[in-house]
Amino acid sequence: MSTTTAATPTKRILSIDILRGMVMVVMALDHTRDYFSGYKFDPTDLQHASAIMFFTRWITHFCAPVFVFLTGTSAFLSLRKMGSKKEAAWRLFTRGVWLVILELTFVRLGWTFDFDYSQIFLQVIWAIGISMVFLSAFIFLPRPAILAIGLAMIFGNNLLDGLHPTGDAGILWIFLHVQSPIQYGHGNTIMVFYPLIPWIGVMATGYCFGALFTLEEARRNKLLLLTGISAIVLFIIVRASNLYGDPSPWVMEENWYRTLLSFVNCTKYPPSLCYLLMTLGPAITALPLLEKMSGAVGRIFLVYGRVPLFYYVLHLYLLHSMAIVADYFIKGDTRITIFSHPGWLLQSVYIFWILAVVILYFPSRWFMHVKQRNKQWWLSYL
Repeated sequence: MSTTTAATPTKRILSIDILRGMVMVVMALDHTRDYFSGYKFDPTDLQHASAIMFFTRWITHFCAPVFVFLTGTSAFLSLRKMGSKKEAAWRLFTRGVWLVILELTFVRLGWTFDFDYSQIFLQVIWAIGISMVFLSAFIFLPRPAILAIGLAMIFGNNLLDGLHPTGDAGILWIFLHVQSPIQYGHGNTIMVFYPLIPWIGVMATGYCFGALFTLEEARRNKLLLLTGISAIVLFIIVRASNLYGDPSPWVMEENWYRTLLSFVNCTKYPPSLCYLLMTLGPAITALPLLEKMSGAVGRIFLVYGRVPLFYYVLHLYLLHSMAIVADYFIKGDTRITIFSHPGWLLQSVYIFWILAVVILYFPSRWFMHVKQRNKQWWLSYL
């Protein structure tokens, strides 16, 4: 990309696709760990977790916030291509509804291989879908108003931690701000893994962030670095204070590196202010560098980043199938469960992860070329 001209509405920003591809690859590590490690405790619980197990889980914290944020950024850039806010709003709304349907059908089936719908899981795809629905309304507001809504959710969501409404209001509050099961009917459960606040705000802020990519490259990169480094510094200040920004304070551990692990052990469900600053700050800082990643490594990540939904659904079916095969060879067990947990060593988890990512590269590259050659409207929903 030229350093003297602004980004045009029709030109893809390579760094966005590369960063998205990187987080998709790292995300697969988390789900490989889910299916293969057999770990009995929260991998970020420093009373039980080793440093390497903690890192294996912690590095994947970057995935959801970066992906949701970049979804908003991509929506802004798509709007510039369409030119019509009404058209863009309809596209966002319908894609959002489609993602919720996908979460409840193909995604759930990939996780469970089970047609018993007495248990429903609302995870990241649902949160992205509902956030898109809200964004489809937000885009008719002035951009400063959208940014104000997004930042208010990000910076103010921890003010809501002490609220515990009951009754029907309590059920609504679970969908908005509490990770919790909801019991209904006779033995039926909706497990809300991803309550919506502040994810709606993360996407809205990412949408406003997209305006930076309309600037001349040198100026854009300076602002990206300033924004990213400012978020990192703010994270350190807020987290060090232990006064606000995360419901779980950090503590002094027996040595310096475990104290550091405690410091970065921020709350994901729902994502705290510190969690979002810790993850989005480095991601934004990396964007100017990723724009220059034009070699083979960059092209590999580009493939995953341009077909993220296709990759996401496919990786669930692949990892679950691999876990069942592994379970069979270890225990002769052919039962299909949500997490087979064969109990491989952590080193083996990394081997299975790399194997899965390599396998996924080939169908992802094929589908990327399909989308490039064909402009049918329905392909944009996959």
